[in-house]
Amino acid sequence: MEHEVDAREQPPIRFTSILTGMSQKSSEGPPGYGIQIGYRTLSIRVEEKQLPVSKSSTDPANAIASIDVHQIPTDDVYTRYSTHPTVGLEGAAVRRREADGKNVISPPPTQYWKKVLNYIFGGFNFLMWIAFIVTILSYEPLGGTDPTVLNLGVAVLLMLVIIVSATFYALVDWNASRIMKSIKSLIAQEAAVVRDGKQQLIPATTIVVGDLVVLSAGDRVPADLRIVQASSDLRFDRSLLTGESDMVPGVLEATSDNPLETRNLALNSTFVVQGACTGIVFATGDRTVMGRLVLMSGETKFKMTTIQKEVWFFTKIISVVALSLFCLSMLLWGVWLRTSYPGFDTASMAIVNSIGCLTAFVPQGLPVCVALSLTVVARRMAKRHVLVKNLATIETLGCMSVLCSDKTGTLTAGKMSVENVAFLDDDFNVAGLDKQINESSNPLAYAAFNALHQVARLCNGAKFDATSDGLPVEERSVKGDPTDTALLRFSEVLSFPGIEVDTPSLLASWKTDFEIPFNSRNKWMLTVVSPAHDEGVHSESWMLVKGAPDVLFTACGSVMQSDGSILPFNTTARQTLTTLQSERSSQGQRVLALCRKRIAGFKTTMSPNDIEELMYSELEDLTLVGLIGIRDPPRSDVPSAIDTIRKAGVRVFMVTGDFKLTAVAIARQHQLDTISDVKSAASEKQFSGVRPSLIKPSEDDPIRSLVLTGEDVASLTPIDWNVVVKNYTEIAFARTTPDQKMKIVEEIKARGDNTVAVTGDGVNDAPALKAADIGVAMGSGSDVAKEAAALILLKNDFASIPVAIEMGRLVFDNLKKVTMYLMPAGSYTEFMAVFTNVFLGMQIPLSSYLQVCFCITNDVVMSISLMYEKPEADLMLRKPRNARTDRLTDWRLFVQIYLFIGLMMWPCAMGMWFLYMHRQGLSFYDVILVYNKWEDGWQGFSIEQLTYFVSVGECIYYVTMVIAQYGSLLSVRNRRVSILNSNPLWGPRRNYAVPLGMTATVLIAIVNLYGRGLQRVFATAPIPGMFWGLPFCFALGILIMDEARKAIVRNYPKSIIAKIAW
Repeated sequence: MEHEVDAREQPPIRFTSILTGMSQKSSEGPPGYGIQIGYRTLSIRVEEKQLPVSKSSTDPANAIASIDVHQIPTDDVYTRYSTHPTVGLEGAAVRRREADGKNVISPPPTQYWKKVLNYIFGGFNFLMWIAFIVTILSYEPLGGTDPTVLNLGVAVLLMLVIIVSATFYALVDWNASRIMKSIKSLIAQEAAVVRDGKQQLIPATTIVVGDLVVLSAGDRVPADLRIVQASSDLRFDRSLLTGESDMVPGVLEATSDNPLETRNLALNSTFVVQGACTGIVFATGDRTVMGRLVLMSGETKFKMTTIQKEVWFFTKIISVVALSLFCLSMLLWGVWLRTSYPGFDTASMAIVNSIGCLTAFVPQGLPVCVALSLTVVARRMAKRHVLVKNLATIETLGCMSVLCSDKTGTLTAGKMSVENVAFLDDDFNVAGLDKQINESSNPLAYAAFNALHQVARLCNGAKFDATSDGLPVEERSVKGDPTDTALLRFSEVLSFPGIEVDTPSLLASWKTDFEIPFNSRNKWMLTVVSPAHDEGVHSESWMLVKGAPDVLFTACGSVMQSDGSILPFNTTARQTLTTLQSERSSQGQRVLALCRKRIAGFKTTMSPNDIEELMYSELEDLTLVGLIGIRDPPRSDVPSAIDTIRKAGVRVFMVTGDFKLTAVAIARQHQLDTISDVKSAASEKQFSGVRPSLIKPSEDDPIRSLVLTGEDVASLTPIDWNVVVKNYTEIAFARTTPDQKMKIVEEIKARGDNTVAVTGDGVNDAPALKAADIGVAMGSGSDVAKEAAALILLKNDFASIPVAIEMGRLVFDNLKKVTMYLMPAGSYTEFMAVFTNVFLGMQIPLSSYLQVCFCITNDVVMSISLMYEKPEADLMLRKPRNARTDRLTDWRLFVQIYLFIGLMMWPCAMGMWFLYMHRQGLSFYDVILVYNKWEDGWQGFSIEQLTYFVSVGECIYYVTMVIAQYGSLLSVRNRRVSILNSNPLWGPRRNYAVPLGMTATVLIAIVNLYGRGLQRVFATAPIPGMFWGLPFCFALGILIMDEARKAIVRNYPKSIIAKIAW
């Protein structure tokens, strides 16, 4: 839907006019189609004779170098692109130019061959390739004249593993890309253009060459523009284009022949961070500078996420161990077994048996679960209207230890309304203002409202949307920041005929000659207005200023009373209004001072920079008209969300540009209490010399809060920062500038190993959002903030932040559980089978085929079920994970794997092997340390019988592992909570994927044991019924032992068992 604003309320009203060279007749006439036709007729003639034509080139570098639009005069720019300075493009022209295509930059070309190679050889697949190659070698030529078909079967299986793994990686990658594209499309990029004389909000993709685009602070530049009107303080952020974060001024004239360096072009994908401007589109989509640079740069470089780095680190360790053990096994065969026990193993069988060292240590399900978990959680967050711009953000959220939240639009609703108006001698509540003044017998007693109305309405950066003209004022759409919007709605409805307060008359009587928009450094906005019909030098111009009282009070020389009379702004008057400001601020209101000053002899012919310098010099002896109290109601969901965040061990800091007392009032509304003074804390310097990572409150410290102003932040020494970060769990920062916000983030990050998240929605929040580990922007925020952030709350829902923290913790928690599940059986128990064969001279109790099959089928289907686990009840009661020291795998995890679950699992599987052999008449010492004695006639059995015993024993070992994993899976689902309170079948943590995975893994085992083809090729065999039943007892035993461990951890949190718990 297109939104329109009357162009007569738009620039050049907000800017110094630069439309020179036009005929006097054209400049005086009202905007309309007649002027547009006449103007374009003249333009065609000039273009044919005088204007250089841009060269077109298929080479991106040459195309950029050929840009010359920055070098031609402004009037010629209108001519070249057949547009008009006030009417813009006509509808018919827009329709013609839409044939050139959408204003969309094509993504860089994907080099699919690199992706395919990564799918095939990435992860643990390269170990599978090694296993495949050596298995092929064991079949031919090392297999001799009669190679074993088992070796070929294992090689085929390994190749299938590689193909299936590569296919799965590709599918997960494609699915992740699809999800990211779909959730990014939820943000609609819009642009304000002037078409047919009206300002319209249109999708940025529909912009065409020649469009007149209006930009204000916070906007993303939607296409390449030649600036034709600009405020004096115009600044751009070109960091996306140049990589440099310094603000770049925007001007009207060329400053360089190089189109990438000149300052009179606004280039696509850069941002307006200060001021405002109007520009003419000269390139869209792939024809923009950014589009051509993307084409030249090729595919973007891949960066691993934190979790991927953790898994890669784990993969390298596992791979080194696996390859080392494989080489050791082959070395032992070559130098010891082959000579000491000839005939025990052929070269071919030695290789196949040693492959277990490679396959046993490969948790094949881990890379699968990493890829799957991030996409599953991203989809869950998308349902909560939380846009994750990068999957890496998800895992980082779980590490968040400090949340620095903006106030306006984040902790508060961002729906401001004027509540109070105060003059030196009187205070008014807006609710009964109309009745009080209009029914007064002496309206002139309220004459000051005339001046107040003038400042509030004309010194205002917000504009009404023309499409909502017929609606009540409170329902009309407004383009502007919340503060200006509140003043705009308030001033629009003021109508006091007795004192000539009327909005239509005011707008018709005055025109804007110059403006300095509000910025967070000045903390005020300035507008120069003059009578609407004056030209040249104005004798009755007014300088109107509104902003922070504590900033503007020093520039005031007089003050207005409610009857319009003027008094000196002496100490008494200042104290009266300062006290009033403090009272209003303590109630949570934002207080603005409205001032004005008459300027004689103001010349609009001066350059913008000269006018700006003049205005700064004139910013003294202002008349303080009055104070406006604006209330922004707190979000109802914030207190409960902050309580949840607190319980999660995350400290909450509020960072705002508001007055100190306003910040304190809002903080107290959101339970940030116990405010103390920084000076009393700054003397405590006993923390100097402590390592930065240890500078943080201890777990037993009470909640202590502090309020600091921007002046305090500027004066704090490093030792003071140590005190602040160490001693205070919650801090409110008030009257801060963007640079100070960024400094706050950097100082907090430098101490206590903090992972800092910052929320914000304005231009002034962008530096802090970039500096933070996690930037969180509101969906209604500025384009600059949304670009700087890694996470966007599309519904402006603060309550989504604790959900996002929980999801981040859940990803890491579930992957830790996957690792815990995979290792005891998939590495430890399998490796023990290889170990007994190589070192203890026993027939291998688990064949290479069953090892590979277990790792890539049974383990994977069970581990995937863990990715669908819901958060544990205490997940948000744990302290945040330290991203710098807490690894995915640590010593506690290995204690649980190798000294607890694994130490129960492999003896159970090995015991079942020996039990079966015992039932066949082979004692313990008839099986172990046998080496090359296992041949025809051993203990009275033929070689066929012995081979059959081994085949059945291998299958028993395999089935024991499969079913014992039931106990392991049910144990790792909960780190602390008992399964009685958190089972997979019902209740808040039900997970039907668990019983499905259990069923699938048993079905796989049945197929392996009873499949005729598998029996022939891989020598599998059915097993006696008792060996199907006993493993369930082992699984139950593992679960009971782990339940006992958890009970000790819960009831004795300071015990040794609790300290080594994973």
